[in-house]
Amino acid sequence: MASGEGFLTDGQREILKIASQNAENLSSSPKSPSSLLSSEHHHVKAPAGGGKAQTAGIAVRHVRRSHSGKLVRVKKDGAGGKGTWGKLLDTEGEAHLDRNDPNYDSGEEPYQLVGSTVMDPLDDFKKAVVSIIEEYFSTGDVDVAASDLKELGSSEYYPYFIKRLVSVAMDRHDKEKEMASVLLSALYADVISPAQIRDGFFMLIESADDLAVDILDAVDILALFLARAVVDDILPPAFLARARKALPEPSKGALVVQTAEKSYLSAPHHAELVERRWGGSTHITVEEVKKKIADLLREYVESGDTFEACRCIRELGVSFFHHEVVKRALVLAMENRSAEPLMLKLLKEAAEEGLISSSQMVKGFSRLAEGLDDLALDIPSAKALFLSFVPKAISEGWLDASFVNPNGDNGEIQVEDEKMRKYKKEAVTIIHEYFLSDDIPELIRSLEDLGAPEYNAIFLKKLITLAMDRKNREKEMASVLLSALHIEIFSTEDIVNGFVMLLESAEDTALDILDASNELALFLARAVIDDVLAPLNLEEIAIRLPPKCSGTETVRMARTLIAARHAGERLLRCWGGGTGWAVEDAKDKIMKLLEEYESGGVVSEACQCIRDLGMPFFNHEVVKKALVMAMEKKNDRMLDLLQEGFSEGLITINQMTKGFTRIKDSLDDLALDIPNAKEKFGFYVQHAQTKGWLLPSFDSCATEV
Repeated sequence: MASGEGFLTDGQREILKIASQNAENLSSSPKSPSSLLSSEHHHVKAPAGGGKAQTAGIAVRHVRRSHSGKLVRVKKDGAGGKGTWGKLLDTEGEAHLDRNDPNYDSGEEPYQLVGSTVMDPLDDFKKAVVSIIEEYFSTGDVDVAASDLKELGSSEYYPYFIKRLVSVAMDRHDKEKEMASVLLSALYADVISPAQIRDGFFMLIESADDLAVDILDAVDILALFLARAVVDDILPPAFLARARKALPEPSKGALVVQTAEKSYLSAPHHAELVERRWGGSTHITVEEVKKKIADLLREYVESGDTFEACRCIRELGVSFFHHEVVKRALVLAMENRSAEPLMLKLLKEAAEEGLISSSQMVKGFSRLAEGLDDLALDIPSAKALFLSFVPKAISEGWLDASFVNPNGDNGEIQVEDEKMRKYKKEAVTIIHEYFLSDDIPELIRSLEDLGAPEYNAIFLKKLITLAMDRKNREKEMASVLLSALHIEIFSTEDIVNGFVMLLESAEDTALDILDASNELALFLARAVIDDVLAPLNLEEIAIRLPPKCSGTETVRMARTLIAARHAGERLLRCWGGGTGWAVEDAKDKIMKLLEEYESGGVVSEACQCIRDLGMPFFNHEVVKKALVMAMEKKNDRMLDLLQEGFSEGLITINQMTKGFTRIKDSLDDLALDIPNAKEKFGFYVQHAQTKGWLLPSFDSCATEV
């Protein structure tokens, strides 16, 4: 502390202040003349009795006159000797406080400094995160761990959390190691910043020598954690090179980096190998669940104990996967006719208990309906049996009546037709080619060749599902493609229908893609930022989802992302900032090529520059900037460029219409800088309509100008 005054009461502080003032005034007796205290004008006389003055040369403040008039030398700071008043606030000798005295004042009690231990916030943080980590390893609940970490605050200490999490996991089983990697991926960017992730891993690598003392294969485990972080895209590959330079060469930390690079990240199919090294899942795998379901159904057929079978289903703890129980129970009933009554009884009781939800029951029946053709190869009567199960289940109340096709005859089940199957297969091929080529115009041509616009929503679902299982590059490509498709061939209704289908199947998607809910929320939010969806469309999507659907929470997360500060900029960069030029870079390049063309360039060269940008879905920006430049320069030469671009098919009618629409929407702002902007725009609209640049739907917009 800066001062000891913080330990005094107000009364004690006042006494100390008065005493300090008195110390200056009490250097002589009140009866002594002040001239005796001035060493500059007088010398102190020797006492009677002769001899040399013993006080000569002594500082005046050490000389006092006694009550008898004699000069005496006193102790420093006013402590006494014979004939003096004693030291100020002196509590020695006979002076003492009597608590029974009527004039007793507790403020006169001598004070005592009490020491206290100063707590280090980092120590508190380290202790708190230990319990968070242990609880997470017990429950596996990522959301709770993230929430608890946020509540701790002290975000500047998050690198220590990373170090602690990995250090603890290193000394545990593969399950905990996998859980630690999954948690880091979940916390990345949302809770812990990329810079803090890098700092945490560097601290880990630096401590490799210490960790190796307690963990025999610390180098290999740390290298695997490092490789996994790179594969999971929470560490950039460049981190390894920077870390190698910062570490001393003969250290285990340098060996960790070398092992990660050479043993893991350089191996063929390294991503798959690294992801599966610790088992690939923090929980029971899908294959294990299916095996357990098959076993419990087989035992149920032998025992006939419905109560025990329901208990086993409940103990699996996979309520989102109960549709598999329904499907396997029905298949078993088809294969073994004697088991049919038991299986239907089990499904009925499970539904009545609320063990298997209505949505899971419908999903189980739907999955079996989709595979009836294949099932009929092994069980010829599969379709007939299935059609007999459905009305029975509906009449007994354990299958929702909405499962039946209202347009079908005799309750005929909707089975996926051959055309849809073929479309899905073609769509997957087209999407894979796009991820390789990044050629949006070619993809649009391929979709138009398929000639099935009624399946546009299915294409969107396939596109995003495939992108979610890939790297950020493909996710960004999917978002960019969605913008292009919305402008060219997809309606807003197609987009909404596609997202509804995605969210309805989110539980199934989550079986294969760990962070499916968060990524779907990002795709939804990005669609709003890119003007593919309006914010009101999110309300429409939420209303259309089934009750208690997990997709409703995903829509809520998307709204939260959009409402955040600087949401537009953050969401535009959520997958890494673009497959080609970032938006701002593209705008800058468009402006430069238009300026070059305006200053004397040739039309063909300007068109080639537009083509070289490789962003046909963004050509509406070319239209907008060309029209604004024509207004500012009072030069209609830009119209020649737009005509050439339109004639070549470089700028589509949709892109042209969108560019004109964007100008119309901003006319009031433009008029502040260009007074005749509205008149000029009216002329450009008439010219464009004459040339056939605009969609007929633009007429109503133009008349408002």
